[in-house]
Amino acid sequence: MKAAGLFFSRRWWWTTLLVLLGAALCVRLGIWQLDRLDRRLTFNAHMEAMWAAEPLDLNSVTYPGVDLAEQEYRSATASGVYDFENQIALRNQYWRSEDNLNLYGYHLLTPLVFKDGSAILVDRGWIPAEGNVSPGDWRSYDQTAVVTISGVLRLGQSKAELGGVPDPQVPPGQQLYFWNIANLDRISEQVPYPLAEVYLQLDPESDRTEPPYPYQPKIELTEGPHRGYACQWFTFASILLVGYPFFLRRQVQPRSEI
Repeated sequence: MKAAGLFFSRRWWWTTLLVLLGAALCVRLGIWQLDRLDRRLTFNAHMEAMWAAEPLDLNSVTYPGVDLAEQEYRSATASGVYDFENQIALRNQYWRSEDNLNLYGYHLLTPLVFKDGSAILVDRGWIPAEGNVSPGDWRSYDQTAVVTISGVLRLGQSKAELGGVPDPQVPPGQQLYFWNIANLDRISEQVPYPLAEVYLQLDPESDRTEPPYPYQPKIELTEGPHRGYACQWFTFASILLVGYPFFLRRQVQPRSEI
């Protein structure tokens, strides 16, 4: 019997189909890992470009050729006055204390208003949940003078991550003070001025002794395990496709010939 006929004979067609499906699945998983590697390398290149770029002065009137939405993680500075009436809090934020405890709380996001009447939302940092159950409690962190701040630009989110809880819709004229994600499009609907399409995450202060504690995630530029995982999946596919004919031959070969 010819090899092709043997593979799809009545006895072996189901096994052949499973082998082909298994190999196709392994190839697809390998391609998926290569896609993840490509996204990781693209992110790394973006981060290196942002770290090398000069800080943006957000008080400048124009940014020739600069799209703020494409400048995530770029350093920026700004001067203005905080609008504490329209600040919000992000839920489910944690802070590691000096005794190595993860303390539950919020990130306090406050609009910084510029002289031209526009504003940018500023993540001023972590505050404890205890004692901050209403917006009135946050006023203890007010800074009434003009402030000059520095941080990195961050993009907002349009939807909650997998398993996350979306923010409820709020009737017109009302405000939502506790948010699950920094949805800048929706937050801009409840402030009385134009809000930037990015927000500013303040630089950490090592000597700060009271909240809000500014925070930025630590980012390591590595390839991750994706290249190795891709090689593994492609190897599994090769073993199935190359090894199966030898296996099949041994199964149908007369014992005297083995």
